[in-house]
Amino acid sequence: MNSKQHPPTRLPEFPNSLWRSTHTFPTFPTLEEDATADVAIIGAGIAGITTAYLLAQSGLSVIVLEAGKVLDGTTGHTTAKVTAQHGVVYNELLQHFGHEQARMYYDGNTEAIRWMRALVQEKQIDCQWAEEDAYVYIQSEDNLKKMEFELTAYDKLGISGDWVSSLPVSVQSRAGIRMPGQARFDPLAYLHYLLDEAVQNGVRFYEKTTATDVEEDASLHVRTYSGSSVTAQHIVVASHFPVYDPGFYFTRLHAERSYAIAVEPGKPYPGGMYISDDEPRRSLRAVMHEGKELIVFGGENHKTGQGICTFGHYENLERFAEDTFGIVSIPFRWSAQDLVSIDKVPYIGPITGRHERVYVATGFAKWGMTTGTMAGHILADRITGRDNPHAAIFDPARFKADPGLKNIVVENANVAKELISGKVGLTHATADQLGTDEGSVVRHQGKRAGAYKDHSGKLFLVDTTCTHLGCEVEWNEGERTWDCPCHGSRFDYTGKVIEGPATQDLPALETPQ
Repeated sequence: MNSKQHPPTRLPEFPNSLWRSTHTFPTFPTLEEDATADVAIIGAGIAGITTAYLLAQSGLSVIVLEAGKVLDGTTGHTTAKVTAQHGVVYNELLQHFGHEQARMYYDGNTEAIRWMRALVQEKQIDCQWAEEDAYVYIQSEDNLKKMEFELTAYDKLGISGDWVSSLPVSVQSRAGIRMPGQARFDPLAYLHYLLDEAVQNGVRFYEKTTATDVEEDASLHVRTYSGSSVTAQHIVVASHFPVYDPGFYFTRLHAERSYAIAVEPGKPYPGGMYISDDEPRRSLRAVMHEGKELIVFGGENHKTGQGICTFGHYENLERFAEDTFGIVSIPFRWSAQDLVSIDKVPYIGPITGRHERVYVATGFAKWGMTTGTMAGHILADRITGRDNPHAAIFDPARFKADPGLKNIVVENANVAKELISGKVGLTHATADQLGTDEGSVVRHQGKRAGAYKDHSGKLFLVDTTCTHLGCEVEWNEGERTWDCPCHGSRFDYTGKVIEGPATQDLPALETPQ
């Protein structure tokens, strides 16, 4: 679909994260020669930077490798809620993990909030830190029992929270649970401080350096796409989807996209942070920008590569914003991708039982501000030989037959379906039928191909077979990217890798003369 065919909208033409647009970061070199450190970290988001910051404070030498730009991934496209209320989760955790580990999940996230709050206050980090109550709410009478069970779980686990029959904001709701003492902030202003401190403490950052593999002998070696390598005693894989995967994480994770718009509202915002647990899923929080209070509306979750016309997700949020607060303007829109584990709890710890000096941090399920911070502490403690009281529930070696067995079957059946449908699905469009700023799967020389025609009319053709495990990518109109529906790899319209697990670009095809 050509973007010009959309009904009138106030949405920006191009996606642009509020956080990325208001911050500039130092640039870092590409790793061109072999290097050595005590610890090599793959990925420069909140988990990687927090781990590096803590390890450097312990006196270890650290190298961080980032395939793109520092803080330009999921961390730069979050809604930035700092909360232990991750939707309706605690009754499920109690049922599947038991009292001790369910409480461990809450305590770990709450300790992350305390640590972040103390750091912001002690170092006077100017990051819009604001204490807020967090609310999870339901819109449907059918989900009332589920919410009642959740509040009972709060009581059993000793979690502070109370029932509310109506919300401070004018959204449709049947009931909700309020969790006091949570927060919101500007994530990149906060992480700018950690980044600067890490650099001053000797951490070496390298951008545009794609890690492709890990090799193990007496030492560990991170191999990169350019041929350079880092030798280390410990390796942390914090690259969102693990680029090194001896534990078959691609069978235990799925990628989800979600969307956000920042709106200058027509009505004042009453405070608080909100997320709905039923469909349509919606998230709200306030933020200051250039002296004005904006509302960040989020939601529209779907598996990567398996949504509706992606611009439609933004339009749904726009309608919701208009209906609830009115719209003066929409200065920003953006989307994010995160990974969800089969039991909805992150994997933080040794990547497998046979690779005890290689660690992973993934599966944050859109709650990376606390879980990413917590991952930094768990992994730094592990590497420096300290016990961490919250580590057990996040151990990647865990396996809970309920819900794990059911979900692993469902996830991999979904992957198989997408793999097969992508191979046999028919497409009738040809590249010459595209309008400007339009992309589509097309027939090119009798075969499936991906085509995009830019604003000047220049045509880009790519092979649509994902370079990870061979699924067929689909066009994402809202972001102008090619997205893989199987494991979430994403490529720009020229075929260049944006997000893994793929590490190789989509091959470019010859365009017609």
